[in-house]
Amino acid sequence: MSVDVAAVRARWAGEGYGCDLWVDPPEQEWRDFVHATDELVCVLEGVLEVTTGGRTRRLEPGDELHIPAGASHTVRNVGGGTARWLYGYRQDPAD
Repeated sequence: MSVDVAAVRARWAGEGYGCDLWVDPPEQEWRDFVHATDELVCVLEGVLEVTTGGRTRRLEPGDELHIPAGASHTVRNVGGGTARWLYGYRQDPAD
C-alpha cells in the first residue's frame, strides 16, 4: 500500500500533531519509551511491532496507531528490511 505522506501530514496537523519521518534498519528496537504527550505513528514501508499497555500490534504500510501520553511503549522493526514511518507528537497550542 502506498501512503500519501502529504495527506497524512495535513490530517495530523489539523488534529494538532507534528509529523516527521523516522527510518530504522532491520531488527532495530526502541524499548520502553515514555513521552509526556500523545504520539501518532504511521508506517510507510516495512513492518513494525508496537507494544503498549500489555498489547502488541503489528503495523504494516498505511496502518496508524495512537500512543497516549505517559504510556510506555516499545517499537520493533520486524519486517526484515528497512522500516520507514511517520511519527508525530501532539503540539502545544501555545508553541
